[in-house]
Amino acid sequence: MDVTHLAAVDSTRAARVLSQVRSARLAGKPAPVAPRPVIERSWERMMRSGVDPDHDVLADPLPREEVQRRRETSVLRHVLPVLREGLLAAADVAHHIMVVADEDGRVLWREGSPPVLRKADGLGFELGADWREDVVGTNGLGTPAVVRRPVQVFASEHFVRSQAGWTCAGAPLTDPRDGRLLGVVDVSGPLETMHPATLSWVGSVAKLAEARLREMHTESLERLRAVAAPVLARLGGRALVVDPDGWTAAVSGMPYARRVALPKSLSAGPRWLPALGLCSVEPLAGGWLLRVADDEPDRRGPARIVLDLRQARRWSVEVLGGAGSWARELSPRHAELLYLLAVHRSGRSASGLAGDLFGDPARTVTVRAEMSRVRRYLGAFLEHRPYRFADAAEIEVLLPDDPRDLLPHSMAPAVSMRRRSPAAP
Repeated sequence: MDVTHLAAVDSTRAARVLSQVRSARLAGKPAPVAPRPVIERSWERMMRSGVDPDHDVLADPLPREEVQRRRETSVLRHVLPVLREGLLAAADVAHHIMVVADEDGRVLWREGSPPVLRKADGLGFELGADWREDVVGTNGLGTPAVVRRPVQVFASEHFVRSQAGWTCAGAPLTDPRDGRLLGVVDVSGPLETMHPATLSWVGSVAKLAEARLREMHTESLERLRAVAAPVLARLGGRALVVDPDGWTAAVSGMPYARRVALPKSLSAGPRWLPALGLCSVEPLAGGWLLRVADDEPDRRGPARIVLDLRQARRWSVEVLGGAGSWARELSPRHAELLYLLAVHRSGRSASGLAGDLFGDPARTVTVRAEMSRVRRYLGAFLEHRPYRFADAAEIEVLLPDDPRDLLPHSMAPAVSMRRRSPAAP
């Protein structure tokens, strides 16, 4: 059923049909029509996690002081003007509200139509509230955070009955530097305010916000480059200046690398860094000066690599070895790639990975570009032709308790097969 089209023509009939679909699925009976795949998978997650479809279970909202603290430390504060300009004027006219939640699903900003804001209070859709999917069910804030793409949730597509009088469209906001989830922006309103263009509208504004973050990052690197130039001019040997996230502003005496993998907590002094070896680390205004020890032998040795895929929102890779230990949060695509390489220890060709990810072995250009990015931080432990983990590396994969919760954002055929059958090849 094309919910968007039906709701645009007859929202009352669409809501009635969706209510029948929801009731049938919860009762384990055949539904009159199939729910949309993104909604059906979300409902399955809710039933496995024990969310009560008939009763709200709302956590206490954060205190006002904690909401303010999170606002002041969230990167999202920098893109609020973009979100407001793109969404608020039309949302107010259409009797919607704009809601912005952080990566933990906590509502940090909520603006728009005053009558709708008052109605939202009755649902617990308030500042500081926790709207993660596994807390309050399928919704326009929590579900996009899990699947990492824009999602519209209409009427009884909401898993919890009390939310069935609403329509919501949300889009994830990700850090353009590393793909890390920053939060979700959502436009919500009463059922009758549903419009078929809302989802694409919200998704487009989210992309504008991410473009603003990308622009800000470029500006910060330019400022750091100005600081780095006179410092590097006085030095001999190999050195580079990077920002706190490892993005390179300037290099001297060595090939340019776009980004360097840094430990989560970096401090001044001698440090072993992936792909560089032993370095002298010195703080600079807005970043770090890394001076590579040219006479230091390669001390990498065997390594233990832990790929943690247990959480629906955050995936990470941790390297443990005698030469040093470090961890890195993974983007959705890199989580997929490293999982597939962990499954196929003998290796996968570019065309093999393209088939695994997209069902299309011809999409090798995309795979090679992503693997090039992965090798910037894991290059010491990856081989190519075919792509694979180094034989000396010990790989440990931490998976969700239920295989069906593996990488829920992923549409990759190979990952979908693993969800259905963990023992699948």
